[in-house]
Amino acid sequence: MRNKVEMDYNNLQSEDRYAEAQKKVKKLKGFYSHLMIYILVNIFIFVLNVKDLSPGESYFQLENFFTAFFWGIGLLFHGLSVFGGSIFFGKNWEEKKIKEFMEKEKSEKWE
Repeated sequence: MRNKVEMDYNNLQSEDRYAEAQKKVKKLKGFYSHLMIYILVNIFIFVLNVKDLSPGESYFQLENFFTAFFWGIGLLFHGLSVFGGSIFFGKNWEEKKIKEFMEKEKSEKWE
């Protein structure tokens, strides 16, 4: 009977890990799709802007960069939402902080 319970528990853990991995892959795919569309649309806009330039006119005008800049900010935040946890806090940051607070509380009780 114990072996059956262990097998069920292991199956649940495996399914949970699979579901978690599936969520991560979906987030990554969403970000990379967003990045690809950003690049393609901005290339298209660049080509249109260059085509519309008058002879001797410079491409480097503020209005030619609005879309890339503001959409780029959105893309940055999307990237931070996908990769951000490990960039700012590192792996297992929450677990380490919880342990730190628990140890601090334990030491304060004995003093």
